[in-house]
Amino acid sequence: MKHQLSAHIADTCLELFNIKVCPELTRPDEQFGDFATNIALQLSKELDQNPRAIAEQIIDKLSQDGIKSLSIAGPGFINIHLTDAALVALATETPAQTMAGQIVLTEYSDPNPFKPLHAGHLYTTLVGDSIARLTEIAGAKTIRINYGGDVGRHVAISMWSIIRELGGELPEKLDGIKLEDRPTWLGARYVDGNKAFENDDKAKAEIIDINKRVYAIHAEKDHKSTFARVYWTCRQWSYDYFAILYPQLQVKAFDRYIPESEITPLGYETVMQQLAAGVYKKSNGAIIFDGEAEGLHTRVFINSEGLPVYEAKDVGLSLTKWRDYHFDQSIIITANEQAEYMKVVLASIAKFAPEPAARTKHLVHGVVKLQDGVKMSSRKGNIVSALDILEAARAAGKASGTNPNEDTILAAVKYAFAKNRIGSDIAYDPTDSVALEGNSGPYLQYAHARARSIISKSTRKAVPLSDLEAGERTLLRKIGEYSSIVDRSVAELMPHHICTYLYELAQIFNRFYESNRVIGDEREALRLHLMISYADTLKAGLTILGITAPASM
Repeated sequence: MKHQLSAHIADTCLELFNIKVCPELTRPDEQFGDFATNIALQLSKELDQNPRAIAEQIIDKLSQDGIKSLSIAGPGFINIHLTDAALVALATETPAQTMAGQIVLTEYSDPNPFKPLHAGHLYTTLVGDSIARLTEIAGAKTIRINYGGDVGRHVAISMWSIIRELGGELPEKLDGIKLEDRPTWLGARYVDGNKAFENDDKAKAEIIDINKRVYAIHAEKDHKSTFARVYWTCRQWSYDYFAILYPQLQVKAFDRYIPESEITPLGYETVMQQLAAGVYKKSNGAIIFDGEAEGLHTRVFINSEGLPVYEAKDVGLSLTKWRDYHFDQSIIITANEQAEYMKVVLASIAKFAPEPAARTKHLVHGVVKLQDGVKMSSRKGNIVSALDILEAARAAGKASGTNPNEDTILAAVKYAFAKNRIGSDIAYDPTDSVALEGNSGPYLQYAHARARSIISKSTRKAVPLSDLEAGERTLLRKIGEYSSIVDRSVAELMPHHICTYLYELAQIFNRFYESNRVIGDEREALRLHLMISYADTLKAGLTILGITAPASM
C-alpha cells in the first residue's frame, strides 16, 4: 500500500508538472493522518510556486482506492487518511524483497581459539544473527561466516604459557584438565602469556619463535610432534566450546567456519604478488600499505620476521569469500576499534580486486564495558566473558523472584543488546534486562503470551475487520507499520528499529485493552481478528531478534 501510494503520487506529479519525483511517505501523529509527504515543498523551488498551491493541485488530482481524505498542513505538507480497508491491507503486507536473488555473506562472532570468548563476541554473535535474519527476510541467499584466528601471535602467546604450565611439550598432561575447566584454563594461559610477552624480553623472544613454529606445523601438516599435539588438542578444545555455546544461544547455525590458517597462504601470496605490482612496499624489513596516500594510515601486512599479520590474512579472507561465493554483498561485524584498520585493508584490496572491496560493508559496534566503565581487554584479563553475561542475567532473574527459564534469559540478553543502535557503546544492566516491565525482551515475551492467552479464551471465530472504532483503528494502524519498519531495518542493517517498534506496539495494545474488552464484548469476533494480527506481528518481530515468542509464561 505504501509503495503503491508513493507511486500514485509520483504519477500524479509527472502528469501535472512533467517532473519525475520519488515521494517520501512518513508516519505523522495519528490525528494528522496515516501518511504524510512533503513533495509539494520539494517541487516548489523547481516550479517557482507556493508549496501550498502545489499541494492543492496534487490533492485535487489524487484519486485512489484506499484514500479516505486528504488535507494540507503548514507550509504545504500533504496528510493522507486511509480507509479502514486500506489499513487492513497495510497490516497484511509483507516486507519487501529488496535482496531477492542476491548472495549476501554475513560474517560475525569471530572468536579466536586459545583466547577467552568475551562479551563483545557475544554481542556480535547475537546481533549478527539478527542481521543475517534481516537479509533472509529481504530475500537474500544468506551465508553465515565465522572467522577465527588459529594462527598468529595470540596463539603463540597462549602456546608459550600452555607449555610452561605443563612443564614442557607434554600433550599427555592435558588429559588431567577437566572438560568444564578447559575454556577458563585456556583463557588464563593467554592472559599469563601476554603479560610475559609485554614484560619479559626472554619470554618475548621465545613467543616469537613459537609463532613461527605454529605456522610451520600448518605448512608441514604436522600432527605427530609433541608441540603439534599440544596445539591441535587445545585448538580443538576451543572449537568444542564454541560448538556447545552457539546452540545454547539459539542462534542459527553458521554455514562455514573459516580459520586463519586456511586463508593465510593466499593472503601472503597475494601481498607478495602485489608488492611486485607496487600496491605494497617494503619498509624497515616489513611489507606495508601506504594508507596515507589514500587519506588513511599506513599498516604492516607482513612483519619483519616474514610472517603475515592480520592485515594480510584479511586480504586472503576477502579473496576467498569472493572466489567461493561471488557475493553481491559481504557484511562484516566487528568492534569499532577495527574501523580504521578495515578501511586500510579494503583500500589496499581495491587496488587489485575492486569488486569484492566495493561490495564489502563493515559494520562496527561500540565497546562493551565493565560495571566500572573500564573497557574490556582479553590481554589484561579484565574481561566479562560471554558466559558471565548469561550468568548475570540468571542471577538477576533469580533475585527478582521471577525465576525466568533459559528462553527468557536469552530474550533478556538479546534484546538488551539489540535495542542499542549499532555503533554505540553497550552498557549491560542485568536487572533491567530481565524485568517484566519496561523496554525488555521478557516484557515483550509476556506481551505475546498475554495476547495468546486472551485469544485462547475465545470460543468465537474471528471475522474480517471493518467499521473500526477509534481504539481498534489505532492498534491496527500500528500493526500496519511492521513491514515498513522491517524494510528500514534491512536498508540500514539496524535491528534496533525492530525493538523500538515492538515496544511501542505493545504499549499501544495495553492502552487499547484497558478500554476495550475483547472476551464477552459484542465486537469479540472482530477484536479476536485484531488480537491474532497483533500477536502474530509480535512473534514475527521477536523471531528477527532470535527471541522465542512463548504462548504462556
